[in-house]
Amino acid sequence: MRTIIICILLPAPLTEPSLSRAHSLSLALAVASLLLLPVPALAAEDEFKLVIQDHKFQPTELVVPAGKKVKLVIENRDATPEEFESHALNREKVIAGKSTATIFIGPLKAGRYPFVGEYNEKTAQGVIVVQ
Repeated sequence: MRTIIICILLPAPLTEPSLSRAHSLSLALAVASLLLLPVPALAAEDEFKLVIQDHKFQPTELVVPAGKKVKLVIENRDATPEEFESHALNREKVIAGKSTATIFIGPLKAGRYPFVGEYNEKTAQGVIVVQ
């Protein structure tokens, strides 16, 4: 989990003759304007996508980095629901037809972590490869 800390500086009381009220107000406005700057998306590189189509996962082998928590976005393009299930990852999630679900996994050690679509186990199979 990442935390963003935001500090707001308020102008000090005007006890020093060198600080004018206009100077204090300018400083406060400058700091406040910094809060309006766009913040880049955090960890965009830690998002991976799986697609369910024709009761199969695509790709069937997904490589993710070791030691990092990753976001797995699963898009079910089929009209019927599918359940992403992985005993190795200790995850299961039903994904309705024509919808998308998000699952967070990791941090994981290097290895192979199989998963299936429980409703179509013969065709919906894959593995997450952690390197």
